[in-house]
Amino acid sequence: MGAYEGERRLGASQFTCPFCGLPQDRVMTLEHDPVLLEPDITVEAHLVPAEHRWIALSDGRVTVYAVCPVDGAQRCRIEHRLACAGQQLPDLWPWLTALREENARAAARRAAGEVVPALLPEIELPDAG
Repeated sequence: MGAYEGERRLGASQFTCPFCGLPQDRVMTLEHDPVLLEPDITVEAHLVPAEHRWIALSDGRVTVYAVCPVDGAQRCRIEHRLACAGQQLPDLWPWLTALREENARAAARRAAGEVVPALLPEIELPDAG
């Protein structure tokens, strides 16, 4: 099964997302693999994690632009799966995902009436005076 099975072709390079039904641009990478990108949207590259920055090349293909730090004027395209309302956001920052999971467990314990210990000990601050 292909990654895009179930998608429906709309026009020359647009397809509908099988998860949310919105149109997406299907663009070939340097490796000649298709990737679904958000149509008509470019984002400042420094706002996107390095491995998710898609830069359009002169021949119409795209490639990941993982250069760090990026030029402040560089813009990139993003994969639809990062913006798709029908898919779960990928694990872009593992430490943040771990924190979210721990917070979910703490919220469930608190909702069940359990005492949830603070992650950091209480610290006495000196008087300002």
